[in-house]
Amino acid sequence: METDPFSNLTSIETHFGAIDYSVFVLILSLSVGIGIYFGFFAHADSTTEEYLHGGHKMKVIPIAISLIASQLSGVTMMTVPAEMYFYGTQYYIIAPLMILITFITNSFVQVFYENNLSNCNEYLEYRFSPGVRHIIQLVYITSNILLLPIVIYIPSLAFSQVSGGSISLINAIVCGVGVFYTMFGGIKAVVWTDVLQAFVMVGSTFFIAGYSLNLLGGFGEVFSIASEGGRLELFNMQFDFTSRITFWNSSLGYALSWLAYIGLNQNCVQRMVSLPTLKKARSAMWLFCLGFIFITSLTCFTGLLIYAKYHDCDPKTVGLIQKADQILPMFVQQVVGHIPGITGIFISCVFSAGLSTISAVMNALAGIIYQDYLKPLKCIGHTERKANLWMKGIVLFFGFYCILMEVIIEKFTHLLDAVYSISALLNGPTVGIFCLGLLWPWANRKGALSGVIASVLCLSYIIIGNLSLKFQGGIKYPTLNTSIDGCSEMGLNVSQIDLKMEPIPPPIEFSLHTISFPWFALIGGAIVWIVAIPVSALTGGNNISTLDHTLLAPAIRRFFKTVDFEKGQEMEIVEKKNLNDGATTLSEQVYATKADWNPETKNIE
Repeated sequence: METDPFSNLTSIETHFGAIDYSVFVLILSLSVGIGIYFGFFAHADSTTEEYLHGGHKMKVIPIAISLIASQLSGVTMMTVPAEMYFYGTQYYIIAPLMILITFITNSFVQVFYENNLSNCNEYLEYRFSPGVRHIIQLVYITSNILLLPIVIYIPSLAFSQVSGGSISLINAIVCGVGVFYTMFGGIKAVVWTDVLQAFVMVGSTFFIAGYSLNLLGGFGEVFSIASEGGRLELFNMQFDFTSRITFWNSSLGYALSWLAYIGLNQNCVQRMVSLPTLKKARSAMWLFCLGFIFITSLTCFTGLLIYAKYHDCDPKTVGLIQKADQILPMFVQQVVGHIPGITGIFISCVFSAGLSTISAVMNALAGIIYQDYLKPLKCIGHTERKANLWMKGIVLFFGFYCILMEVIIEKFTHLLDAVYSISALLNGPTVGIFCLGLLWPWANRKGALSGVIASVLCLSYIIIGNLSLKFQGGIKYPTLNTSIDGCSEMGLNVSQIDLKMEPIPPPIEFSLHTISFPWFALIGGAIVWIVAIPVSALTGGNNISTLDHTLLAPAIRRFFKTVDFEKGQEMEIVEKKNLNDGATTLSEQVYATKADWNPETKNIE
């Protein structure tokens, strides 16, 4: 009688039992309960301000935890360990770089607070023109619409791997839970659900890592195996635009992506300006920085644990998994799956990470779409009640959209590539135009508009071509070496298995479409400056003697205040709450001064 080659492996279905389902349902029920509480029982004004910003009365620690939970999504929990296993630790360079990113982000936050901005893209209107703001805002909406289905698909993939359930059904459940508490609870429900989900994420990952570390022989053994397998690498100094990950594209490209994601993304800024003071916002950012480093370290180390477990029997080669991102759920099943409830907690962890991100994105998208595109329409007839209904309807629409997009997302082979490629379409132009406005006072609206348009068009051409090649198999990045020599010790009869041995892909020839995805954000930001600076100079530059210096970065502002601003009139910027009688629009309110407001140049005349 022929034996099953997988007979000695732990069965996935038998491990995800009643206790696991109970734990999973309990944690999802708590998330729904928070939405019910803030939507129906918490005593608060039913206004757009309350729905989007919690009345600017949020607390530092919940906001910091919410930032950590929503920015470190299921993408982090699932794809980063897979990244360590297949490509090594070069990605980890982003952890220490987050300290520098936080310093820079705090300068952005200061400008947002001084100008009383609740939407970070409003800055672009005041510094340049409404056109610049709307282009970046439309790119923000587009990129987040493309990313939402990926973020939701990841926890569905994990659940399907451990339970054997339908990905489509699970995907619909994830969307339903996230849509429910985001619709009815607003930003307060999002923040407090993030707090709950953050504890689940950290607690379950920490337990799994600690338990696995003990079974695998301790730190020394894990790092020794990782070193022998070539996984420990932080300084791959190869300078090649087609290499998947090196020191240069990870430290420059990833750093700019995270700078845009943390400091210039409405999902994050909406939380930071929910705090009552700049000091508290900065405190929240530093707490986020510490949390980011800890969780990134934990997820990267989990990837090394997975490699220590499978270094001589690669699950993808022997066909136990089809996608790289399925390796973590399989690892959890085999290492701690025999402990009742632990697999359920892990799946809840991945679900929590995904829900945190989608709730943050949906809440921010609802606010932007209503405030900037629906509210100005006369047919809407704005009232606070209608505003809440419209924003809830927008959230509901995105929920249905994400369910339908599942059939496309499942075609991606490695989701980290897709996430960073799509994010770069927003992050590149965003970090470029904000840094231009903050650091280069001579840039004017014509230069900024030209730079943003050029950046978006060029990046769109590069990214669409890159993703198309990947779909067609034209770009395949070689993984680090794997082995199946030890599979017999895991109960696998390799001779009876149809091995999935992939040939080593040929070297990638350089073209714009074969540039590796970490470079995209840097390219997009550079194009903004390369186009905007000469166009600004050719169109008369900017009269910096009349430019509101609160729109410049603090360091740049101090220098030009003593040099160039003295050449012009002394501007006396009044407190934003003491507005001139003639200031009737938001732009005029922000620029209410003793001088005249020029709506065309956005400067003080």
